[in-house]
Amino acid sequence: MSAFINSNAQFNQEIGQLYVNNYHWLFSRLYKKLSCPQKAADLAQDTFTRILTSRHQIYLSDAKPLLTTISKGLVVDYYRHQTIENAYLSALTYIPEAQTPSAEERAIILETLLEIDRMLEGLPSKARQIFLLSQLDGLTYPQIAAQLNISLSSVQKHMTQTYLACYKVRFNQACL
Repeated sequence: MSAFINSNAQFNQEIGQLYVNNYHWLFSRLYKKLSCPQKAADLAQDTFTRILTSRHQIYLSDAKPLLTTISKGLVVDYYRHQTIENAYLSALTYIPEAQTPSAEERAIILETLLEIDRMLEGLPSKARQIFLLSQLDGLTYPQIAAQLNISLSSVQKHMTQTYLACYKVRFNQACL
């Protein structure tokens, strides 16, 4: 299995063998980290799905390092998702029952929060910091510039970059 995968039939056969040879090993690793057999099984399946849908060249001679790398990223994403979901559910406890969003609205809001989080993670750290100071702390651009000891035009540039990323998130959500 050390050869480069060069055809669909060969790819399917080798992925099947990769799955058979490594699923239980991967599941065990994930179960040790997550202590939840269902979540470990889900993330193991997601790991193999990532390989199946990858458009990159894959060399199966390094299967375990590849599986480890992909699954680590999925575990990080899982914990990040849990943190955001828990914070959102906690915030909902402060909303009067009559104004509590429906289950469908909560799912949409949570997915939007997760998409915003992914967008923010993709930004340079300075742009992310400026955006959070503006949106969460309510600071004005001159206040942010003074606090970070940067120019006002730099704050504006970073905010423009972040707003553009926000519009892209919104556009992608509208196209789903």
